[in-house]
Amino acid sequence: MPQTKPISAPVSRRRVFYIPGFDPAPPRRYRELYRKEAKAQAAVSDYAIELGARHGKGPFGWSVTSIMDGHEARTEFEVLVWSDIVRASMGGGVLGTYGQMLRTAWIYVSTGALFRLMRLRKGPVIAALYPIVVLMAELVVAGLVAVGAGMAVNLILPASFGWIIGAGVAGLILTAFQRFDSAIFAYYLMQDYAFTAQLRGAYPPALEQRLAVFRGAIAEALAGDCDEVLVVGHSSGVHLAVSVLADILRGGGTLVPLGFLSLGQVVPMVSFLPTAYRLRNDLHFLSVCKGLTWIDVTAPGDGCAFALCDPVAVTGVAAPGKCWPLVISAAFTQTLSDGRWKALRWRFFRLHFQYLCAFDRPGDYDYFRITAGPQSLAARFAGRAASKSRIELPTSGYTSRAA
Repeated sequence: MPQTKPISAPVSRRRVFYIPGFDPAPPRRYRELYRKEAKAQAAVSDYAIELGARHGKGPFGWSVTSIMDGHEARTEFEVLVWSDIVRASMGGGVLGTYGQMLRTAWIYVSTGALFRLMRLRKGPVIAALYPIVVLMAELVVAGLVAVGAGMAVNLILPASFGWIIGAGVAGLILTAFQRFDSAIFAYYLMQDYAFTAQLRGAYPPALEQRLAVFRGAIAEALAGDCDEVLVVGHSSGVHLAVSVLADILRGGGTLVPLGFLSLGQVVPMVSFLPTAYRLRNDLHFLSVCKGLTWIDVTAPGDGCAFALCDPVAVTGVAAPGKCWPLVISAAFTQTLSDGRWKALRWRFFRLHFQYLCAFDRPGDYDYFRITAGPQSLAARFAGRAASKSRIELPTSGYTSRAA
C-alpha cells in the first residue's frame, strides 16, 4: 500500500518511539535527558521547545511542543521499555559475571567474530575487551590480598584457617569491586556483551516477546492520523528496531511517512555471530524497503559504536538495489566547540550518548529538530549524500539468513 501523505509536507503532529540500548535505568532518565538537552539546544539554535505530560497511552513517555522556523509541531514520545529484561539478566552476582566473561569471550573468539570485528573499528572491540581486562585485574588483586591474608593467619592458626580466611577476603574484595562498578562500568559492559552473545546472535525468548509489544505500539501509530512516525534506536536498541520495523513492513506499506533514525549502532556485535539469522534477514529486507527512510548516524569520536560502518553492507547481506541506510557522521570534532570536545574527548560512555544531546555547533544532524521540528526525516535528508568515509566492505564470516 503506498503512502498517502507526502513526505515533504510540514509535520504538525508526530509520534516518536525511542528504543534504548542495554540500559537497566528506568525510562524517566531519557525524559530528563531530553528536557535538559532540548533546552540547551534551543538556546544555541534559537527556537522554542517545551516538554509536557504524555497525552496518549503507553508505559512511559512525554509530549513536546516546538516552534521552529515559524511552524508549530507537536510530538508524542514513547520509550519502548525493556530495562526490566536488562535488570533480570544482570542478577548473576560476582561468580556469575566471571562465568559470563569466559563464555562470551569463547563465543567471540571461537566463531572468529572478534577478529572480523577488529577489521572494522578497533574502538568498540577495545570497549568489548575492556571489561575482561578490568575483571581479570580485579581478580588478581583479590587473589594477591587473599594469599597475603591467608599467610598472615597461618602464622598463628592452622593452615586450613588461612585458606578459609583468604577465600573470604577475596570474596569481599570482589563484591566491593562490583558495588563500585558505577564508576568504571566493567560489570555492566560485561553483562551487556554476555546478553548479546548468550544465544550466539539469536534473540532470547523474553526479548522476542517484548519486540512483539513494540510492533503493536508502532503499528497502531502508523494506522493513525499523525504526519510522521519516527522510530529512534540507540546503541543496541538499533538492531532491535531493525527487527521490529522489518516485521511491520513485511505486511506492506504505511499510511503515514515512517522514519528510522539509528544512532551509535553496534549491529555487527550481533550480526557477525553465527545464529543471528533473524537479524541478518531483517537487515537484508530493510536495505531495499521503500516503506521507510533510514538514516544511520555515528561519529568516529564515539569509541563505543561502529562509526560509519554500513550495518547492512559490512554484514554481507546487502540486496541488489540496496538504498538504506543512508550513513552519515555526527562529526563531533566539527559540531562540538573545541572546549566542549576537549571536555568530552575521553569520556567514552558520555560520548556514546552525545547523539541524544545538544551540539554547540550543530550541523544537519540536530536530534531535537529531527524529533520535534517541522520537517520529516525524509524531507530533512532528501538529497543528502552518504559519508565518503563510510565502510561498506563485507566482513562478517556468517551471512546466512536462514537456519
